[in-house]
Amino acid sequence: MSTATTNITLGLKSDTPLSKFSLLTKRAQFALDLLVLIAAFILAYLLRFDFAPPRSAMTKALNLLPLVVVTQFAVLYFAGIYKFIWRYVGLAEAKRVIYAACIASLPLIAFRLGLPDSLHEWRLPLSVIMIDSFLAFGGVLLMRVVRRDAYERKHRKSTHSTRIKRKSILLIGAGRAGVTTATEIRGRGDSELEIKGFIDDDPAKLGSSIQGIAVLGSTSELPQLVAKMKIDHVVISIAQATRSDFRRILDLCHSIPINVRVIPCLYEVLQGKVKVSRIRDVEIEDLLGREPIKLDQESVNEFLTGKVVMVTGAGGSIGSELVRQVARFEPAHILLVERAECSLFNIDREMRSKFPEISIHPLVADITDETRMRAIFRAHAPKVVLHSAAHKHVPMMESNTAEAVKNNVLGTRLLGELAGEFNVETFVLISTDKAVRPTSVMGATKRLAELVVQDLDARYATRYVAVRFGNVIGSAGSVIPIFREQILSGGPVTVTHPDMVRYFMTIPEASQLVLQAGAMGAGGEIFILNMGEPVRILDLAKQTILLSGLRPHEDIDIVFTGVRPGEKLFEELDTTEDELVRTLHPKIFIGKISAYPPEIIQQALHRLAVLSSNGWSEELRREMNALLPESRLEMAGPLPATFEDAPLALAVGGSSASASGLSYACE
Repeated sequence: MSTATTNITLGLKSDTPLSKFSLLTKRAQFALDLLVLIAAFILAYLLRFDFAPPRSAMTKALNLLPLVVVTQFAVLYFAGIYKFIWRYVGLAEAKRVIYAACIASLPLIAFRLGLPDSLHEWRLPLSVIMIDSFLAFGGVLLMRVVRRDAYERKHRKSTHSTRIKRKSILLIGAGRAGVTTATEIRGRGDSELEIKGFIDDDPAKLGSSIQGIAVLGSTSELPQLVAKMKIDHVVISIAQATRSDFRRILDLCHSIPINVRVIPCLYEVLQGKVKVSRIRDVEIEDLLGREPIKLDQESVNEFLTGKVVMVTGAGGSIGSELVRQVARFEPAHILLVERAECSLFNIDREMRSKFPEISIHPLVADITDETRMRAIFRAHAPKVVLHSAAHKHVPMMESNTAEAVKNNVLGTRLLGELAGEFNVETFVLISTDKAVRPTSVMGATKRLAELVVQDLDARYATRYVAVRFGNVIGSAGSVIPIFREQILSGGPVTVTHPDMVRYFMTIPEASQLVLQAGAMGAGGEIFILNMGEPVRILDLAKQTILLSGLRPHEDIDIVFTGVRPGEKLFEELDTTEDELVRTLHPKIFIGKISAYPPEIIQQALHRLAVLSSNGWSEELRREMNALLPESRLEMAGPLPATFEDAPLALAVGGSSASASGLSYACE
């Protein structure tokens, strides 16, 4: 039987010999504490009278001894002191002991000040009360501290006896995360790491000592310290390090060179991906998204708690993360809508494992299937719909225009209309920066989906909002997983263009902000997330190679393949014509993007439905270019010979474009 299993057994069976041993240990704790309390009281009296107390004082002390000791012991018991495991006692336990000392002193002080002179034999001198409290509870705490120290010494000794070759490390960051990391490392007897010191750029910390570990210098002194102390690894222990912090430190470590690792961020710990003490290699995600997201918990709780929440595209990268984030706010049910069976199976199994208390409903469905979706709305009555189902791969959608329109535009309309019909409270569309001045079919269809959402908001009581953001790190088919695959296969790493630039955000970061935007939306807004500074894809490729322990252009080649159909060199989140309005959240803005008149949207959607059902890709491109004057979709061929409609003239906001079809006008 393993150690873990043995511990569980001891907790369940009270009649085992080892359990009786634990009971004796608890009795021994009681006995030791009673001895300390008695000795402290007697010593307090001796100190009060300079070790020459009169006989009457000693008689009084012996009479009051049971009362004082019983009071103090009872307070220790009810304060939970005996629930502590001595070898793990720390600051929290010390605070509890101090609290118990204060509580135990109150009745003794009350007796001293409140009893009449006729009962003076029950009154203790205030000095004795103060000295006794200090000695008694200080002694109780000291025993536990000594026990912890002995435990740690024993494990350190056992580590040395096994002759583990220990690696010398420096911790960058002497804040709370750094101290926690140091405590974890030093507390593990099997740790192969030996902390030589802290590195911190805070001038107030330089030269100080934290838990016996010296703050040796700033990051600028790192090269000299690494060489002088023969350091094997550097560990970044800054829990809230920014992108620029990580890049600066990583570049410095590569220039030395020295191996660099990182403690997990809070999100990884909460999601159960890693343990607090698990120090891991630096990943490209650390360079692009370590800033913590602060949510307005009250508004998001009101938005989700106790409600039926539908997530479309629940098996995808964004959809599955939305499901995980929603589960944290205790919804009544989560509806996982996904047409890819394997993806749905995976997220359903994960959620049932991590959140067994939440009702999960996996629903195989296509959002363009009206009969199926109507049945789901009727059966489950969702109150919040998070719509992340979409065709998103830019080059692929260039050759599948009709399918992109069916799914991204017409599917959004169908889902949104059902949401309004079945009295959904909030409908959130996941949009993209590619919807700004789109040059791709994918971007144009997402821009049209935004227009659909704005139109629906004017027609139904449901609050409809869209949330627009850039690339998410690690999503299926995104650039970073592709780079990693190429590196593992020996290269080369392919980059489309040396000047290609993109915004990046981590999947958890984007998903949390989507929930926040959904909670704050009044209806009709297109929220734009602050993506930070854009990143050159070439730089991203180089960093990914470096983090793999290889050198760009030496160990792994980088090859430029050319811009793919529909791609732009630089993605935008807003246009110059748009007015961005700040919200209460520093990372969320509202784009003042004008909605189209309802008749224009309805006519356009009808026409797109006809064209997509016939698979007329070129005419779909012309229609989207006409409806979106800012769109710049390339045309690849002539119109179908069978298409016989009259010319279309469209004017939007003073701009005009033409194609064959109906006549629209926007004022």
